[in-house]
Amino acid sequence: MERINNHFAKLRSLLPSTTKTDKASLLAEVIQHVKELKRQTSLIAETSPVPTEIDELTVDASDEDGKFVIKASLCCEDRSDLLPDLIKTLKALRLRTLRAEITTLGGRVRNVLFITGDEETNNGAGDQQQQHYSISSIQEALKAVMEKANGNESAASGSVKRQRTNMNIIEHRSL
Repeated sequence: MERINNHFAKLRSLLPSTTKTDKASLLAEVIQHVKELKRQTSLIAETSPVPTEIDELTVDASDEDGKFVIKASLCCEDRSDLLPDLIKTLKALRLRTLRAEITTLGGRVRNVLFITGDEETNNGAGDQQQQHYSISSIQEALKAVMEKANGNESAASGSVKRQRTNMNIIEHRSL
């Protein structure tokens, strides 16, 4: 019975403000608090996507105010040369980053990049074939950056480590 009372005391101390002292009311408050925390977590996850355990790559294209904008989202293991590799890859494709959202959690990273062509390459970007080529070349280039991350991870560790094989590539185009 003493252990149970100690656990209830611990629960009481975890709640931000508890006025009830009986066990049934305390449990009801804990349940409400856990529900509220779940709701807040869901809202945060919707507004800033949290990195997942599997490697993912999505590339969406849209036409915003007459400007061809590509949203590329990649989720993979975090590594020190990931951002320099992404920058180098985008420069090689003559793309310019408009906005970047980066979220890290537990050694994983999710990069959401909003990119467009350089001013010189934007002149021909209205052509749908050019846009499709851009999307597929961006997918391939970002996939190579992600695969490099997986390859470096297993080579650097020196031990036999199972590589993640779930590489989800999704292409969306809405013009």
